Amino acid sequence: MMRALLSVSDKTGIVEFAQALHALNVQLLSTGGTAKLLADAGLPVTEVAEVTQFPEMLDGRVKTLHPKVHGGLLARRDLPAHMAALQEHGIDTIDLLVVNLYPFEATVAKMGCTLADAIENIDIGGPAMVRSAAKNWQDVGVITDASQYPAVIDELQTLGKLSNALRFSLSVAAFNRISQYDGAISNYLSSVQFEEDKLSEDYVPQMAVFPGQANMYTAKMQDLRYGENSHQQAAWYRDMQPQVGSLATGVQLQGKELSYNNIADADAAWECVKSFEEPACVIVKHANPCGVAVGQNPLECYTKAFQTDPTSAFGGIIAFNRPVDGAAAQAVSKQFVEVLMAPNFTDEALEVFKGKVNVRLMQIALPNNYGNVRNALETKRIGSGILMQTADNHVLTLADLKVVTVKQPTPSELQDLLFAWKVAQYVKSNAIVFCKNGMTMGVGAGQMSRLDSARIADIKSQAADLSLEGTVVASDAFFPFRDGLDVVVNAGATCIAQPGGSMRDQEVIDAANEHGVAMVFTGVRHFRH
Repeated sequence: MMRALLSVSDKTGIVEFAQALHALNVQLLSTGGTAKLLADAGLPVTEVAEVTQFPEMLDGRVKTLHPKVHGGLLARRDLPAHMAALQEHGIDTIDLLVVNLYPFEATVAKMGCTLADAIENIDIGGPAMVRSAAKNWQDVGVITDASQYPAVIDELQTLGKLSNALRFSLSVAAFNRISQYDGAISNYLSSVQFEEDKLSEDYVPQMAVFPGQANMYTAKMQDLRYGENSHQQAAWYRDMQPQVGSLATGVQLQGKELSYNNIADADAAWECVKSFEEPACVIVKHANPCGVAVGQNPLECYTKAFQTDPTSAFGGIIAFNRPVDGAAAQAVSKQFVEVLMAPNFTDEALEVFKGKVNVRLMQIALPNNYGNVRNALETKRIGSGILMQTADNHVLTLADLKVVTVKQPTPSELQDLLFAWKVAQYVKSNAIVFCKNGMTMGVGAGQMSRLDSARIADIKSQAADLSLEGTVVASDAFFPFRDGLDVVVNAGATCIAQPGGSMRDQEVIDAANEHGVAMVFTGVRHFRH
């Protein structure tokens, strides 16, 4: 390796990297601020303008767009015609390119970003050089992130050159980065609601929620053994910038490899449990919560959640929003569990599961405001397309509840209603959730008829030997007829929360008054398909 061109926006670690290159007798070329930084550090550096014999111009918009740069990057060393052309035109090869791009993503993420700022942070020369170097990977190494510096220096020090494997992986990473960068620009510009009469240097455009072209980029975390069924192939991908506290940020501490279904169910359990501020436990089976409870500590939470439906909890996914201690671990270890998730595990808890090598333990750090950190948008793949929507992040408060019956809910019923409503948000429609004292007492999920969901919730409670007397009920959507309300009241419910909005609301309200129970309208529904 003879020459390296360094031109970076993010200068993290660049001086140390350049010093290591210099120690290996690599000639340093650079541009603008990077060249000044290296020179100030005492490194011998040649400015690109000296090589091209053409000054940087247009406020830096044009500085590397020149044959003496791109010829040095693109020339194939194994083709005599290419090398002869370089010699004829006095072009030297460039063997290593170090470029990270103008911070477009960070710029447009700032509140009040002007259109002018966004446009000015669209890099032109950087992506052009990266593409040239990445295309010619057999002869040129290309670095697009500071995290790649150590591997490059290690190979140069040990091998005296970069291996084909490293150059190829750097090339792939470079093209991935260019793709992400261009996608971010496309997402931003196709979201701008352009207003010509407002154009100025300080124009901050209104942005559409959904861009005209949605470019979604993810990175593969791992291949999976199979998909939903054994004849399907599958892999797990994460967002390029995953939300803090999301499942994709978790670390598996022990256990078998996660399956496709494990991951889908684990996400359902984790999203539900982290919506609670108080200590909580959620048990999920086939994407539906089959037991949810809050309590004073993890053991109490688990005991109550498990009691809801011990049969369905067998082979389930369990999530806590507090560190799992030895007492909770001992209780959980008595049942068959596929995945156990928590922000942390005590040493005693880890010791309990040490002998259960197949149990998957997932540790997921929660931010301080974990209840409010969720995805902003949700997508669902359909034939030749994608459905996209803002996430169902609505949080119900007591002030939102509208009492529509003669009987008023008691303070304890109101608290249980908020709990039940939160659980119903994570149950597949049609959803009917009975609760009492911060614990699910019966869950009816995923039925075509709301009436059937109500009956199933009652059946589940009987199977668990739980009494529904004095419970509250949350229905994720309105009761279209009074029959569903009759079922839950006859089962023992004394207070019901539902969105309202049916043509027969008055019929249902009259039925509630006839039964002498309280009912509130929430004004929002929580369909989950």
